[in-house]
Amino acid sequence: MKLDSTISINDLEAALNRFWELSGKKINLIENSFDTANGAPVFTEKGKYVTRGWTEWTQGFQYGSAILQFDATGDEHFLKIGRDNTLNKMAPHLTHTGVHDHGFNNVSTYGNLLRLIEEGKIEGADWEKNFYQLALKVSGAVQAMRWTNTTDGGYIYSFNGPHSLFVDTIRSCRALVVSHGLGHVLQGENDKRISLIQRAIQHILSTVKYSIFYGNGRDTYDISGRTAHEIIFNTNDGNYRCPNSQQGYTGFSTWTRGLAWAICGLGETLEILDSIDERDYSSVISKADLISELKKAAIATTDFYLANTPTDGIPYWDTGAPNLHKMGDYLNVKSDPFNAYEPIDSSAACIAAQGFIRIGNWLKSLDPDRSEKYIQAGIQIAKNLFSEPYLSTDPEHQGLILHSIYHQPNGWDHRPDPTKAPYGESCMWGDYHARELALLLQRMQKGENYYSFFNCVSQ
Repeated sequence: MKLDSTISINDLEAALNRFWELSGKKINLIENSFDTANGAPVFTEKGKYVTRGWTEWTQGFQYGSAILQFDATGDEHFLKIGRDNTLNKMAPHLTHTGVHDHGFNNVSTYGNLLRLIEEGKIEGADWEKNFYQLALKVSGAVQAMRWTNTTDGGYIYSFNGPHSLFVDTIRSCRALVVSHGLGHVLQGENDKRISLIQRAIQHILSTVKYSIFYGNGRDTYDISGRTAHEIIFNTNDGNYRCPNSQQGYTGFSTWTRGLAWAICGLGETLEILDSIDERDYSSVISKADLISELKKAAIATTDFYLANTPTDGIPYWDTGAPNLHKMGDYLNVKSDPFNAYEPIDSSAACIAAQGFIRIGNWLKSLDPDRSEKYIQAGIQIAKNLFSEPYLSTDPEHQGLILHSIYHQPNGWDHRPDPTKAPYGESCMWGDYHARELALLLQRMQKGENYYSFFNCVSQ
């Protein structure tokens, strides 16, 4: 990526206004036409959102988007969409024992609604506030039940089974963090009280140790900052076995959305550590050592992203994609979503940009130069995402950010031109995280309360 120091956050004001105008229209299009009886909207085909029965991990992004739209614009029409659908349709996600996605579904809905109450942006009766709190307590505990012990800690296992650690889950851990912040614990056999913050931190540490590489020679492809989508463990003895990938090209290349999840999750975790009592997790690791591990991982992953992304900060779907070599010096030009070889993943950019800004803000006093670089990168990525060819301006297209990819190895993504890579479509997680990114930038620009998921916990 090539940084442009002349671009500032104030340059985004017009783009943000246009973004929210289009965002509202897209939310209404989906609300008026998508039938959730068949599942949650996942990605678009020919501009219309469709479902994909794998896991129900995107419904919270649908209704959370409406809540973010209200937060940014004050339009109560969207608050009603988000609030009513959360109350009426999200309950099954609270007790869903088959997924690792509670931080996506439930913090994006119940968490955002509770946050608005705590921030004083909406009025909430005691029953409503208590309802959201109870939902979040339950959600964090249910996710924490998906636990595999390892020789040096443990992790929340993916829907693939107890052997599987997904890099994605580093961000979904916020469900456990919120539940703990609300005073909850998981009770197991014989009424054993299991600390949710300890499980969250143990999982994050496992991700940092095994899913992120640091150039130390763990394997032939151990390049500093690269990530593996999936890590496989032997569940009989808790030992690490090998990297793998579900949605990336291989376990020895870097699926860029997985990289983005790591960057975003690390940024959010670093930001909220001062709000959590060290004594609650000191049996796992000291605060100083935890910060050291997370900082090392954050710098490694962000620097890898910068080095392996085209000049505009929008990455291709995998840094080892098999046809990238046919594209010439593709890293030193802008990304090309209409190329004939490999798809862009704009959703990875939406997720990563937020992480860049959060890590940059956290580093302001510790490393001012690096802080400035990361914040600048996040702003530039946002500027490019919030304009053509990535911003969707077609009034009939239900997606907000174009040129995302869901599952390239499985061939799930719509291909409008068989001579080109998949392009022109959107996904629910990309659109949601674009809205989170826009809200974060808008609040920073206007000097408003800093946007954090942990704002739903009363301080």
